[in-house]
Amino acid sequence: MSIFTGAGVALVTPFKEDLSVDYDQLEKFIDFQIDNGTDSIVICGTSGEASTMSHDEQIEVVSACVSHVNGRVPVIAGAEALNLAKRSEKAGADGLLVVTPYYNKATQKGLEEYYTTVGNSVDIPIIMYNVPGRTGTNIQPATAVKIAKSVDNIVAIKEASGDIGQVATLAALADGCLDIYSGNDDQVVPLLALGGKGVISVLSNVAPRETHDMVMKFLEGDVKGSLDIQLKYMDVIHNLFSEVNPIPAKRAVAEMGYCKNIVRRPLTEMEEDHAQVLIQSMKEAGIL
Repeated sequence: MSIFTGAGVALVTPFKEDLSVDYDQLEKFIDFQIDNGTDSIVICGTSGEASTMSHDEQIEVVSACVSHVNGRVPVIAGAEALNLAKRSEKAGADGLLVVTPYYNKATQKGLEEYYTTVGNSVDIPIIMYNVPGRTGTNIQPATAVKIAKSVDNIVAIKEASGDIGQVATLAALADGCLDIYSGNDDQVVPLLALGGKGVISVLSNVAPRETHDMVMKFLEGDVKGSLDIQLKYMDVIHNLFSEVNPIPAKRAVAEMGYCKNIVRRPLTEMEEDHAQVLIQSMKEAGIL
């Protein structure tokens, strides 16, 4: 029940000067992504600044994305609450990326109950999102597998713990019952080597074709070709995270002409010295 194989872009959300969503730029950016091989659009996630949006605004963005994509690739909507999950399904999303509850720091039992409740409330497939660096909560491998085996439409996990040992344990325990996507652009090839299906990627915002190729070359047996792409873009990847995501990604996409360099508070625009290093790395990688 894989939602996609390859590279899903964790899409940034273009804003206007008045901080409203720039839907014209959003549509142009979606077209750029699909035309350049992106395998899935992940809308209203961390990179999309969803935490700065009201639920109504998020659903408006999801609906606009679904309408413009028009079935060309799967649309996966970020959802950190049951209400959003239900509304995103009604808006036409093909799947959901559901982050662990944050601040409350749920126990493993709490995570089981949370994902079971969300999964049983919608019919579309769900990707669990494990990003303990942001949420303070880590989905342990045994917990993830238990959830997947008990809830039919929980089919995958975006693993952004950064712990390759944990991913290896997860892959061994899952034994194919759970698709694994990398949540870290600097660990795509290692995760694919453990049986991963792809990546949900920030890098794809600026290098969609190359990120797609990185995954597909590996899955087609060209491990060296995949590794060459991973290593070629390491400087860009590091610079995309030199400040908190999506600050650098927004500046990078702005340099490419697909949005303005505008982020909503409490995020602030990228420090110019960091931005120049990012831009130089993009030039050296052939992106600009």
